[in-house]
Amino acid sequence: MLFDQIPLSILPLPMLLLDDQARVLQANLLAQEALCKSNRQLAGHHLADVFTPAGEIERLLSLLSPYSGGVSDHQLCMKDGGMPVSLHLGMHENSMHESGMHETGMTAIFVPEAQRSEVERHARRHEMAEAVARIALEMAHEVKNPLAALRGASQWLSEQDMNADAKEAVGQMISGVDRIRDRIDAFLQVGPRASVQMEMTNLHALIQDIIPNREGQYSEGIYISRVFDPSLPEILSHPARLRQAFENLWQNALEAADSKIEWQTRMAPLVHLPGHHGKVVEISITNDGAMIPESLQDRLFEPYVTGKQRGSGLGLAQVERVMLEHGGRVNVKSENGRTTMTLHLPVKQLSGAGESESGESESGESKA
Repeated sequence: MLFDQIPLSILPLPMLLLDDQARVLQANLLAQEALCKSNRQLAGHHLADVFTPAGEIERLLSLLSPYSGGVSDHQLCMKDGGMPVSLHLGMHENSMHESGMHETGMTAIFVPEAQRSEVERHARRHEMAEAVARIALEMAHEVKNPLAALRGASQWLSEQDMNADAKEAVGQMISGVDRIRDRIDAFLQVGPRASVQMEMTNLHALIQDIIPNREGQYSEGIYISRVFDPSLPEILSHPARLRQAFENLWQNALEAADSKIEWQTRMAPLVHLPGHHGKVVEISITNDGAMIPESLQDRLFEPYVTGKQRGSGLGLAQVERVMLEHGGRVNVKSENGRTTMTLHLPVKQLSGAGESESGESESGESKA
């Protein structure tokens, strides 16, 4: 397959197409944004004009061949700005020559340090979520059945003739078993879910269903505002699970806010989700309460990690799990007196004739 036949816009990473002399032919939008230069400004420049040190670029080019399978370097920087990047070079055929003949060229995919750190952070969180899911599933098999038997036996004992002290002891047993069962049920919410039928979901209706019907005072002086994008399309989701995630974020914001909470929705054209080449929607909820310590932010979505004095520490872990189920992700940003939880979800449509993953018809007309 020829690289020039693939729309660069669908690639989730910054990418440059180069000729056989390592001069830029074309840059996708992510590359233009990362380098702060337009396609026209980049065209014709040698790769060593874009990244530094030049000697390392020449070394990589000398190692590249049709049989090398590509070469990589993690010690380069952008020439303008000095941001560290990881660079991968590969070879391809292109048909851009004016004669129409195929020529050998190169592809340069690069990941800026800031983006690389974010990708690695999400990868670690996903690994943690999957490990927790396996533990939760094992707990369901190993604990819930014997716990149910213990509950039944305790209930049977409570119905027998016995003195007051014995009845009180059995009552405490039942209460203790119920508390354990409730904790297990809460933990299982971050475990894997059986495959369920997804359906088209109106995100605004889902949010409106869990917050007041109109803007204004909610309780204890908290002012609620909404900034909704009316063009937001419906997405393919599991409404009950997604609602659980929204409810957890809403409850956290209510407990943390001093005076204001803001919900916001919009399209996120510059956000790319792994494994998804279509549109992405963004839902955020912001409160003006106490800041989350920076040391805690990376671990906030792990089970039993919380910045609150009270709470199970499972709410945000459940949000992380729901995002994994939907192919999305969740981020937290807490600075300058505002804490924002941001969800990114892929726009997917029900399978059908003339529809694509991004919700566009084959003719290119938007379904939103």
